[in-house]
Amino acid sequence: MGVSAQAPGEAALEVSPLAGRAGICVSGDISVVTRLSWEAALAELALRHTDVSYVELSGVGFVDVAGVSALAVTAMNLPGGRLVVEHPPPQVPRVLDLFWPALRGIEVASR
Repeated sequence: MGVSAQAPGEAALEVSPLAGRAGICVSGDISVVTRLSWEAALAELALRHTDVSYVELSGVGFVDVAGVSALAVTAMNLPGGRLVVEHPPPQVPRVLDLFWPALRGIEVASR
């Protein structure tokens, strides 16, 4: 998996597998411009999910509400275990707390 999306004048979204553990490392911005790549990466992550999957977002500068929503929906649809979101931009835990305060299956390790 190595997905990249870029529009003229916009930052690219780059997604790659994490070394040594199940999950993805993401960099760039998650917005309407990169939404399809983001959702495809999450769908592939869900297909490979066993017990714990990681989403490393330290290289992400911005995630829009729809991007957080895709993350929440992915966590809700996992057959079991949990999704650990590491080092997200500040808006990710805020949006999760606002719209999905009791969402099980997702854990946020903030910056």
